[in-house]
Amino acid sequence: MQTELSNALGIEHAVFGFTPFPAVAAAITRAGGLGVLGAVRYTAPDDLARDLEWMTRHTDGLPYGLDVVMPAKKVEGVTEADVEAMIPPEHRRFVQDVLARYGVPPLREGEASGWRITGWMEQVARGQLDVAFDHPVRLLASALGPPPADVVRRAHDRGVLLAALAGSPHHARRHKDAGIDIVVAQGYEAGGHTGEIATMVLTPEVVRAVHPLPVLAAGGIGTGEQIAAGLALGAQGVWLGSIWLTTTEASLHSRALTRKLLAAGPGDTVRSRALSGKPARQLRTAWTDAWDDPAGPGPLPMPLQGLLVADALSRIQKYEVEPLLGTPVGQIVGRMNSERGVREVFDDLTRGFEAAVDRVNRIAGRG
Repeated sequence: MQTELSNALGIEHAVFGFTPFPAVAAAITRAGGLGVLGAVRYTAPDDLARDLEWMTRHTDGLPYGLDVVMPAKKVEGVTEADVEAMIPPEHRRFVQDVLARYGVPPLREGEASGWRITGWMEQVARGQLDVAFDHPVRLLASALGPPPADVVRRAHDRGVLLAALAGSPHHARRHKDAGIDIVVAQGYEAGGHTGEIATMVLTPEVVRAVHPLPVLAAGGIGTGEQIAAGLALGAQGVWLGSIWLTTTEASLHSRALTRKLLAAGPGDTVRSRALSGKPARQLRTAWTDAWDDPAGPGPLPMPLQGLLVADALSRIQKYEVEPLLGTPVGQIVGRMNSERGVREVFDDLTRGFEAAVDRVNRIAGRG
């Protein structure tokens, strides 16, 4: 599974693995791919620095990356408290009503919420970048559009490649114009924030739109056969996220959630704004149903929704309230029906890729 891009990066397989877990990211890199650690949940620079230092020690000198959520336009002087004050009282009451309906206990006194997406804020994201540039990060990925021009220059001055996720050819062209090095064509099937276009359609459109920049196919990819399809569509690699959630190296907060993922089928996800205010594919739960119900107040725009639900999601996760318990995950969840180590996942991807290539060669009369 080698391409011009993987050869340039010195990785064995053209597999870029996004994950919020340092142990998974490091294992992806050691297995021959490029592990990309998600930074969005790090609110303290010291915590991110600690985990990047750990990854540096556990990747054998091989490359790894960091994924940040950063606005393309600078928004200065806005604090988290300013944003919190914009949340309507009726939305706060709705959250409490849902929690009460399912008997979700409160956090203990003095116990802080452990789930607050604040990486979108200018000061938080720039703090993460300061940490990243102090470590041997080889790739910096931007999850919601290209980073500001000064960040692009700063990364390139340090020899760091920049990637950005795109859900349409229009977004992809904007990334190219902003100086991005790699475009991730993220289809509708993907976990987390997605656009409206499916991967099979999106990938060749993005390849055409940003030529000669390399493109990674993302969304609904979790087998070697699907990797072969992505490369056949013109991608120079694949971006995988969901498939790592049920690996043995992952540190999901509850066994109940792992069981739900292992039991879920491809139709058990929904694209909902319940998590962050932007459409994000996740497990369908009573929580997403409540927010998508027309009788309710509806989700707030990003970043208000993420701050509104932070405490509630921490409570749901802590007490493993199964009807409400969920996570971002793509439609590939139907293939995630056993717990395996990252290396075993790579072995399976390699076998599937080789089988697909052999099959195509036979069809083409080359085998």
